[in-house]
Amino acid sequence: MAPTASRTIAELRASGHLHESVKHEMRRNLLARLRSGEPLLAGIVGYDETVLPQLSNAIISGHDVILLGERGQAKSRIMRSLVSLLDEQVPVIAGCEINDHPFAPICKRCRDLVAAGGDDVEVAWVHRDERYGEKLATPDISIADLIGEVDPIKVAEGRYLADELTIHYGLLPRTNRGIFGINELPDLAERIQVGLLNIMEEKDVQIRGYRVRLPLDLFVIASANPEDYTSRGRIITPLKDRFGSQVRTHYPLTTGEEMQIMESERNPVPEDFELIFPGFMKEIVAELTHLARRSPHISQSSGVSVRMSIANFENLASNSVRRAARLGESIAVPRITDLAYLTSSTAGRVEIEALDEGKEEQVLSRLERGAVSAVFSRYFSASHFDGLVSRFEDGTMLEVGEGISARAYTRAIGEVPELATALKKLNLPDRPEVRASVIEFLLEGLHLNKRLNKDEVEGRAVYRR
Repeated sequence: MAPTASRTIAELRASGHLHESVKHEMRRNLLARLRSGEPLLAGIVGYDETVLPQLSNAIISGHDVILLGERGQAKSRIMRSLVSLLDEQVPVIAGCEINDHPFAPICKRCRDLVAAGGDDVEVAWVHRDERYGEKLATPDISIADLIGEVDPIKVAEGRYLADELTIHYGLLPRTNRGIFGINELPDLAERIQVGLLNIMEEKDVQIRGYRVRLPLDLFVIASANPEDYTSRGRIITPLKDRFGSQVRTHYPLTTGEEMQIMESERNPVPEDFELIFPGFMKEIVAELTHLARRSPHISQSSGVSVRMSIANFENLASNSVRRAARLGESIAVPRITDLAYLTSSTAGRVEIEALDEGKEEQVLSRLERGAVSAVFSRYFSASHFDGLVSRFEDGTMLEVGEGISARAYTRAIGEVPELATALKKLNLPDRPEVRASVIEFLLEGLHLNKRLNKDEVEGRAVYRR
């Protein structure tokens, strides 16, 4: 008989099922995954050589874990992804609120049930997705939320206050034999931290003065911002000491990793438009974020989230779709002029150090120019486009803007051999909408390299010699 077919404790024993802790279960599945060469956690990018080895060591060691890092470093995603290291289904005593193992019940209801019914007690099976609990730590969280409270309805039904059966269990007991995640641990009030410590270390708590022994089987993983975690008094020392491993997360180390995350996390565009998102525009979005993380004008203590890259990516795509709809074009291609619309998805995610009038716009504009210049320099040198620059020598000017059609660009610039070469170098199809995007990229790159002048007026720009 397959273990999952067991419907009573007797059948479960006969199947050869072994009782093991959740940490042993995770360790077993982790080692099996390492032996097979499978990715440790699906969808986690850029941590293969840094964070994941440390996390693996913690799980193999049987440690509870604190993930330390700024916002937008996939801490919550890692916490939730750990569910994949649990068995697909595990047995519990049917009807138990806290997933008691049939061989070792801990709540009074199940202990009494097994004492009366023995091996005939019914067994149910719980999927691993139901064995994860999570709570965002806030100062107003109570012991009742995390651990439990006396249920007045059960008291009204005739039970004594001192009866363990009057307890309504909180989140931690209900995640017994699973993974419990706490986001922003330092925001938890000290008295609640003490209650959490008791659950993790002493295995008992007091609810309304009634001492309850709860030897919960849990893997606890918490997240925290380094600034809050290391601040004096934000977290009690005994609780900090209880986490066996502290794993430091980080932002993507390369623009390639940043782009990979952007691609996987972005929302899709409307299906009635074909979106061609040039690689150089993706690089500009990623480079913008990386420059922001190094900028002295932006507070680095609060971090610059990967979510900024994702939101900027989505906004560029959305603006190109909006333009295509307005101009009657079927293909949407982001352009340099679309960068002006990133303020809404950037400003709220960075903290400018000096908040003088107009300072925020200046900082963001400088970052955009720096990103375009860096990406242009990866592909081209300004000297490669002497022929294009010569078009402007005789007084020719080219107006660009988000309201100008793609074909207008081609008509204005004419056939330039360097444009065809640039399309090939950028590995892009020769379509009018794509040409318009590349033309803007080249002109802006030449302007930033002081080969062309640029006048900006009311959302449009004119390039001239």
